[in-house]
Amino acid sequence: MTLPHRLSAVDQGWPLARPFAISRGVKTEARVVVAEVEDAGGLAGRGECVPYAHYGETVDSVIHQIAEVAEAIASGLDRRGLLDALPPGAARNAVDGALWDLECKQAGKRAWELAGLPEPVPAVTAETIGIGTPEEMGKRAAELANAPLLKIKLDGEHVRARLDAVHEAAPDARLVVDPNEGWDLHRLENLGGYLADLGVEMIEQPVAAEGDEILRGLDCAVPLCADESCHTAADLDRLDGLYDMVNIKLDKTGGLTAALDLAQAAQARGFKVMVGCMVATSLGMAPATLLTPGAVVVDLDGPLLLREDRDHGLDFTDGMIHPPKATLWG
Repeated sequence: MTLPHRLSAVDQGWPLARPFAISRGVKTEARVVVAEVEDAGGLAGRGECVPYAHYGETVDSVIHQIAEVAEAIASGLDRRGLLDALPPGAARNAVDGALWDLECKQAGKRAWELAGLPEPVPAVTAETIGIGTPEEMGKRAAELANAPLLKIKLDGEHVRARLDAVHEAAPDARLVVDPNEGWDLHRLENLGGYLADLGVEMIEQPVAAEGDEILRGLDCAVPLCADESCHTAADLDRLDGLYDMVNIKLDKTGGLTAALDLAQAAQARGFKVMVGCMVATSLGMAPATLLTPGAVVVDLDGPLLLREDRDHGLDFTDGMIHPPKATLWG
């Protein structure tokens, strides 16, 4: 197999179709970094990541991290070696994705074959409704009323009014909610019964990650899922007894290689798995589709929030995400 010999990275901006609000602020654009690894024969693999300010990342810092391993990549550093060369996070995700893509091209095989996994099939993905007034969120839910699964972003305000509006507009949709660390224990305890009665299937990261020990021993009527609290398999010991599920995002784990390790370790410990994403293009979603067969919740709708996706993007039909074509990734 020809060794990689060139690693490069560029940043890109992808405007959103509409402003997207969560408890921490409003996004109007997806800023991504795309890494490319090219071998001496001219084959090239690509991987995409989202630098995330909440984790202290910027576009410049991520591009700098990628540049720091360029020499090692040229000398043959592989995906396993990359786990030691870069910390978990966006930069490692982009490089890991590019290495997977290049290996697939070199071997003439798909990523799921190289990983020893079953061939991915279409999976139900959540479609996300950002924070707005109850009327705005109800209107958006009506537009998505045929979606089988809706993910509702929330903060601490008007929770019942917002969810009532969504449920009334899309009564047949399954619901999961995501306060993005925006609640406290008192609010969670007060809302648990209401959310269960409404049929909400999961609460994602209700309280701040640095203070989530308050969840230990809590008897919540709705399963709790760790997002900001869970980055890699090393976090699982602490999360046992706090959460029922973990949300695996490649930008947190630092790529598919570490994500596969996390999924295996989480399931072995009895955690259910959610597969999530940052707001990004189909290139950022594609590697995560390999994790969907083992997930009870899939949330890979990032490209649906964009005004326009990249060429050869993923297909979404009737609330289902389809596996990537080789022309996109892997």
